[in-house]
Amino acid sequence: MTLTVTQGDETVSVVWIIDSEQWPRALLRAELVERGFDAVGYLTASDALATLGARFPDVIVVDLRGVTRKDVENLFKVGVPVIGVASMPEPAWLSEFNWAALLRRPVSIGEIANITAQNI
Repeated sequence: MTLTVTQGDETVSVVWIIDSEQWPRALLRAELVERGFDAVGYLTASDALATLGARFPDVIVVDLRGVTRKDVENLFKVGVPVIGVASMPEPAWLSEFNWAALLRRPVSIGEIANITAQNI
């Protein structure tokens, strides 16, 4: 059973934020919550995917530092827009996926939040 998140009478969009670093994840989550989204942070793609049945995302934001190709492949299987945030050096497999958006560092939290909102 998938949980629908509501605030009052309105359905709230769920955003998964996957980033192994706490502060960037927390800052993006805070920004998205301020914009009215149900933003949920995870350390790994596996952690996020374990909650799939209970909290289905409308969009996924994944920081690609330390993320494997298989992790990204599994995220794309969810069937929602996936936004990647890449750092140098970029993974060789980056172009193999149809990203909703692919952002490259340096990029601000506000820019990531704007792109996230556009993809819901």
